[in-house]
Amino acid sequence: MEFIEFLINGIRLGSVYALIALGYTMVYGIAKMLNFAHGDVIMVGAFIVYTTCNTLGLSPVVGIIAAVVLCTSLGILIEKIAYKPLRGATSNLAVLITAIGVSYFLQNAALLIFGAAPKNFTSIVPYEGVKLAGGEITIDGETIVIIAVSIVIMIVLSLFIKKTKAGQAMLAVSEDKGAAQLMGINVNGTISLTFAIGSALAAVAGMLFCSVYPGLSSTTGSMPGIKAFTAAVFGGIGSIPGAFIGGILLGVIENLSKAYISTQLSDAIVFSILIIVLLVKPTGLLGKNIQEKV
Repeated sequence: MEFIEFLINGIRLGSVYALIALGYTMVYGIAKMLNFAHGDVIMVGAFIVYTTCNTLGLSPVVGIIAAVVLCTSLGILIEKIAYKPLRGATSNLAVLITAIGVSYFLQNAALLIFGAAPKNFTSIVPYEGVKLAGGEITIDGETIVIIAVSIVIMIVLSLFIKKTKAGQAMLAVSEDKGAAQLMGINVNGTISLTFAIGSALAAVAGMLFCSVYPGLSSTTGSMPGIKAFTAAVFGGIGSIPGAFIGGILLGVIENLSKAYISTQLSDAIVFSILIIVLLVKPTGLLGKNIQEKV
């Protein structure tokens, strides 16, 4: 029974990684940018919910709406100010350095506003959960909500990309920005929409992550962001199902490693498995090989 509980907790953690990884994979797949500030948007979303509920005493529903709206606006603002001027840069290094700069800016801004002391985040999930196998296995409300939300968002996002005009525009921009613009697609608007969706997902992930791990500080989003990026690469960056599967597998591997091997070595085991997978399949589990003409 312990194994099943560890497995369920791993799926819960992996579902959070999957939500964050979906934002990474959308931005990279469409804009070909590695937005390393994405993890800090998670922290911003969690702080918005904390301020709305704990400081202002408003309903968690208001906090959730505020976090999604403000993080969406923040994602668009970051893209306009930090990334758009570098879109024509000859080297991706400039974008990477800018992303790191934005990440540190958000962390230090949160440090100045909220202080260094960790805040106790109150769970936004009102459900107690269920008991299975005669009460031997308990699945708490946070686990049920996190897994359900991640599955629903993955399905909705896949349908959005495949069935809507905006989604088709995203696919066109990901293939060839120049050709898409010649066909009348608003490339700038499409990329801004991508950042908006990714940041909204980060806000949701931040709320759910802190509902399970309640310590909230300016660096809360750093490690989950790195691991979610790893999950996106693991599953095949640019692939929505790949990001979801990569996140789930990463969470399960990490949790089982902590339970049966070592809590200190769990991260090393996760990244070692990633290296092995990429040696066998460099594009990730569901990634596609890209042929380039020279």
